[in-house]
Amino acid sequence: MMPQETSQSPVSETVTVAVLGATGLVGSHLIRILEERNFPVRTLKPLASERSVGGHVTFKGESIPVELACPEAFEGVDIVLASAGGSVSETLVPEAVKRGCVVIDNTSCFRMKPDVPLVVAGVNDDDVERHQGIIANPNCSTAQLMSVLKALHEAAGLKRVVVSTYQSVSGAGKAGMDELRNTTRQSVNDETVAEPKAFQRPIAFNLIPHIDVFLENDPVYGKDLDGYTKEEAKLICETRKILHLPDLKMTATAVRVPVMIGHSESVTVDLERALSPQKAERLLAKTPDVVVGDGVMDYHTPAETAGTDPVYVSRIRRDSSNMGQGLNLWVVSDNLRIGAALNAVRIAEVLVQRERLKPLPLEQLIVEETTPSQSEKPSEALLESEPTACATPNTKRHVIQPTQDVLQHVEDVEISAIETHDERVAEEEKASGESCAMPTPHKN
Repeated sequence: MMPQETSQSPVSETVTVAVLGATGLVGSHLIRILEERNFPVRTLKPLASERSVGGHVTFKGESIPVELACPEAFEGVDIVLASAGGSVSETLVPEAVKRGCVVIDNTSCFRMKPDVPLVVAGVNDDDVERHQGIIANPNCSTAQLMSVLKALHEAAGLKRVVVSTYQSVSGAGKAGMDELRNTTRQSVNDETVAEPKAFQRPIAFNLIPHIDVFLENDPVYGKDLDGYTKEEAKLICETRKILHLPDLKMTATAVRVPVMIGHSESVTVDLERALSPQKAERLLAKTPDVVVGDGVMDYHTPAETAGTDPVYVSRIRRDSSNMGQGLNLWVVSDNLRIGAALNAVRIAEVLVQRERLKPLPLEQLIVEETTPSQSEKPSEALLESEPTACATPNTKRHVIQPTQDVLQHVEDVEISAIETHDERVAEEEKASGESCAMPTPHKN
């Protein structure tokens, strides 16, 4: 049997929560998980585009009307869970912060900004302490891997990571799921198969090694990742940021597969110190929110893990090309939960539990740079080395400066383009070429 997470939110203070993109695939999961975990919601405000206004969402048996997503909608809100697309977050998240909200953003807009914490709950919770109104939720393929890599790093030191992902169509939202369903039916009935719209190639009975755009001299991810897709670059760079390992050697290949829900990952790790498969199994079995397969035949697939919360790890074995210090693993999870909505709600729980709904004063934001493992201190050479592609410069001591743009008023807000699908593929960026840069401050 697949375990079901039954733990409830450990906090008692009630807060007003807005869900931006409430009628989308991830938004609906956010509302469901808030209820499942008994998050202390005083008032729920579902926000969406004009075309969704007038609809309703159900929360704890109550039908709640969907409101228009606009700057004024954030008045009186404590926490915003945002999953309405990158262009929407770019415009509306600063407006929410200006009105005193803390925003947990599910898009790629703010993830690589040095002054925005990128958090996987249970992995780097302390990073929420330095938020200045925005906390970024990582990409789905990144989120499910972090607890596993952190545990291995603390035990034996990560030297190199190789990941191949097998990502379900729900990562492309409802449009992706509908396209798989419809084209599969057309194929088996010998009908004319519709041209792909949600994907670059036909998805039924096929694999597509192309998720998001291909990079070339990208200003965020760097020239070293030319030829990678943006999905692959996210996995590499977000891992380095979350684990505080800017020089971690890592490569990735991201593949879309004809599965409805659930991302799978084939992972190879090279370690600094030897770690047997048996010890790795015992280590990961003790890691919160991780379920380890019991024996060779007890492996996990998306079909039986969809709808559950844990990260599932199986097929742990020695890497035959690096027998002394290498391991191979198979990692599976529900991308709509741990990869998106569940992690966002868990971050919200951390915020309330730590009473961090408001940013700390700037003078308290002087922080010491540390690695995840307290048993392994960084060398002087590492501290002085040049940053790798997509890495934030690594210094011994720095002050986290709040982005002034976050506090800047944005005029002429456009909300008509709010997407109601999972932004993680960033289709709107692919179509328009827009970046997720913060708005330029006005000169008063």
